[in-house]
Amino acid sequence: MLRPLKRRELIRKFRLLGFSGPWSGSKHAFMVKGALKVRIPNPHDQDVGVPLLREILRQAGVDPADWER
Repeated sequence: MLRPLKRRELIRKFRLLGFSGPWSGSKHAFMVKGALKVRIPNPHDQDVGVPLLREILRQAGVDPADWER
């Protein structure tokens, strides 16, 4: 089950999945894995909520069940 998490934890988990970065973008930082680019939000000292996390995982092609492992 997905839960809110800190931006730092989001980045750590994406690195474990093989993504590199985060790199600075024009509006948002992003992480890259091959040709896939995923934007990383900057929640300004707040947690990344479950709806936003679900959308980021969908764009990255990551199954939520794999995310929890």
